[in-house]
This record gives sequence, structure tokens and C-alpha cells, in this order.
Amino acid sequence: MARVGILLMNLGGPERIKDVGPFLYNLFSDPEIIRLPISSLQKPLAWWISTLRSGKSEKAYRSIGGGSPLRRITEQQARELQSSLREQGIDATSYVAMRYWHPFTESAVADIKADGISQVVVLPLYPHFSISTSGSSFRELRRLRDGDVDFQKVPLRCIRSWFDHPGYIRAMAELISEQISLCELPDQAHIFFSAHGVPKIYVEEAGDPYQDEIEACSNLIMDELEKSLGNRNPSSLSYQSRVGPEEWLKPYTEDILQELGNKGVRELVVVPISFVSEHIETLQEIDIEYRDLAKNFGIVNFRRVPALDTYPLFIEGLVDLVKTSLEGPEVSLDEVAKLPSGLKLYPQEKWQWGWNNSSEVWNGRVAMILFIEFILEIVGGNGPLHMIGLL
Repeated sequence: MARVGILLMNLGGPERIKDVGPFLYNLFSDPEIIRLPISSLQKPLAWWISTLRSGKSEKAYRSIGGGSPLRRITEQQARELQSSLREQGIDATSYVAMRYWHPFTESAVADIKADGISQVVVLPLYPHFSISTSGSSFRELRRLRDGDVDFQKVPLRCIRSWFDHPGYIRAMAELISEQISLCELPDQAHIFFSAHGVPKIYVEEAGDPYQDEIEACSNLIMDELEKSLGNRNPSSLSYQSRVGPEEWLKPYTEDILQELGNKGVRELVVVPISFVSEHIETLQEIDIEYRDLAKNFGIVNFRRVPALDTYPLFIEGLVDLVKTSLEGPEVSLDEVAKLPSGLKLYPQEKWQWGWNNSSEVWNGRVAMILFIEFILEIVGGNGPLHMIGLL
């Protein structure tokens, strides 16, 4: 019987406070986060930015207990998925591949080869495809495959996205319905979808399908809720977690919270639509920052729908995704890179210079200016960074 490997891909997160700096370093070392014209400066710049940002990030992680639970939850999901597949007669072994923290993709690939796996189903734990999430993970997997003759011999079946899978939709609807039932006026409770944002340029110029998939997904969930509740509650969709000066997908979560408060909304059921596991964006950004904002805007009842984690209906959906992939034609990494029509894993294939609105250009230009300023101040011993106490 063929031995099947299930490669679950996710972002990763620091498990302890001392991991925060190294995690940020790995994040900013990725050229999809900040792309420089001189590749040799990427790692020095990543060190500099991670050093400056680590204090604020450490504070955020302390507020949720000192580290991210993402690895623990993802490994639980992997065990549940593996167990369910084996119960159905599939000789499956699950592996976890994190993009920016342990266990890294390289480690998962080494384990797959050591275990003599016959074929691999690559399942990103991002329901919606984006260049910056699934795309980055697929790109890393392709890099490892290109440099490993033995790994090239293992057939890969890649699942690009699954935002419209019935199991996922039903699981989300059930969890939302539970929170609605706890509201004082369930039929009037406002359902507030908050998705992780991406730079607007990814969608408008790179053809990233993320926004379309998020919008379609929220509509499918609302349709499912209407079937079960017999009522279509009012709803909104927004985007959170933006960083940097460039424009990200709108509307922003904080803006819609204010708008809803001004309209007199008092009961809010918040849905972290793009997150399948509890982590910093749900436990700190939504549960602490946005909850406080909502209260300030007059929203009295703020209920947050829990992430899916190992919710049984969700695990059943993942099982079905794997089985469907195994029964269908092989979908390679190259084919995933071509979906949708013409989409590339990179928003920008090479460095561009000039005045345009590409987030990578702006990030790279600003980073270069700041990095040069940093070096000059280290050498000269004075300057703006010294004046504000950063050096």
C-alpha cells in the first residue's frame, strides 16, 4: 500500500519570548516582505528591523501568555487528520512545515524522505490563496525541491485553496451560530468578518485572488447561516494586521468598528475568517486591541468566534480535501504557480526603481534609506536616531 504524506503548511510563530527576535529576523529575511536591489544587504537589514521591532512584539506576545500557540495547535490538527485518515484505511503520516519558525519546511521534507513516503499531498492551512501566505510557502517548497534530486522523485499533489469547501463553510457557520445564540437579540446581532490584510498592489497588479476568495467565502458562510437560522443577520467584512505606509486592502477593521459604533450597533459577533488556528492576530489583535476599540465606539457586546483549531467538522473537511486530492489528477507545484490565469508566486520578479505604487518598491526604497542612515550613525556617532534614543 502506498504511504501518503500530508504536508500541512503554515506561517509559524515564536513559542517563547526569546524566540520573538529570531522569528522576526526570519520574517524580514524573506524578499517577499522587503525586497532589496542588493541581496547581500537583506540579512543585515532583517537583523536591524527585527532588533527595532522586537520590544513591541515581545509585549504583544506577553499579553497572550508569552508565546504563540500556533505550533501546538497545528501539530494537534496534524495528529487528528492523520488519525482520521488511517481510520479510513489510508496509510497517511502528517508533517508540519512552518514558513518562518520551527519546524521549518526543510525539516519536514527531510522527515518525508527518511520515512520513505510514496506521494505527498501539500495542504496549506490558509483557506484563501495569497501570494504572501500560500504563495510564499509553495515558493519555499519549490526551492527545496529544485535543489534535491531525491525529493524530486516524490510525487506532489498540491491543494491551492479551499475557501469554498463545504466542510469548512459548515464548521464556520456552526461556530458563528453558537455565538449568535448567546446574544441578547440574536436576529439583530451584527456579524463582523475580519480577514488578514494584504497590500493592495498584490491584488491590483499581481493578480492575487485573495480578496475575491475572501468575499466569496464570507457570502457562502452567510448563506449557510441563513439556512440554519432562518434569518440573514446584518454583516460586514474588513481587513486587519496591515503594516508599513503603503495602502492595504480596505476597509480596515478599526474603521468599520468606528462606523458600526456610530450607527448604533451594540452586539457584534467577530469572525476571524482567514485564520484556522488561534494565534497573535486573534488572541491579541482582535481580543485585546479591537475589543477595546469597539468598547470605545459604544459596542457593548463583543463576541469573538473561536478559531477552528481541531473542531471535528473542520477536521472532517480536511480529510475530504486530502481524499479528493488523492483520487484526482496530480497537481504539481508548477501548476499551482500558474493558478489563476497568469498568477505568479512573486508579486515582482525583479527589482524596479522609480516612482510607482508597488509596495515592494516602497518597502525596499525606504528600507535602503533607513539602513544607510543607520550605518552612517553607527560610524559618525550622531544623527536623528541618536536624538530620539534609538541608538
